[in-house]
Amino acid sequence: MKIGIIALQGDIEEHIKAMELALSERSGEVVAIKHSGIVPSCDAIVMPGGESTTMNLLMEQEGIASEIKIAAKQGTPILGTCAGLILLSKLGLMGIRVTRNTFGHQRDSFEFPLKIGAIGDEPFNAVFIRAPIITKVEKNVEILATYDGCIVAAKQDKLLALAFHPELTRDMRLHHFFLDMI
Repeated sequence: MKIGIIALQGDIEEHIKAMELALSERSGEVVAIKHSGIVPSCDAIVMPGGESTTMNLLMEQEGIASEIKIAAKQGTPILGTCAGLILLSKLGLMGIRVTRNTFGHQRDSFEFPLKIGAIGDEPFNAVFIRAPIITKVEKNVEILATYDGCIVAAKQDKLLALAFHPELTRDMRLHHFFLDMI
């Protein structure tokens, strides 16, 4: 199993370490994607948090965005966290509309024990940093979690969108949920 992390901008190292930890209970490798040609060889892709406009520009320049669109059409699982969630919408991959920075600035970051039934009864300690929200979903999008009436986690086929940062916790349930989509 080969998991590719888009490594152009954002919290790349945190995602690599978290995915390596999740894969330590399975078999597989994590690769950093900095240029075109790697996405087609991956079994799943992670688009990390960061600055979505910069990430989108760099992905277009490197030819990665078109490869991700093809991979999504072929059913490759894609996880988007925070800015990655915005990119799932911006690239037209997922039937969602989003609003950026809904919960304020960096200094307004917070953690919340979020109920996500898809991964069990125990709340997940969700870390929100300048988090976007999903404001509208198409019929084929499953809402996985809400916070204060806002959609913060959703799934469409093999696309998983999270407004928060699971890579900043030691709780691997969402990573395993994603890996089970492969």
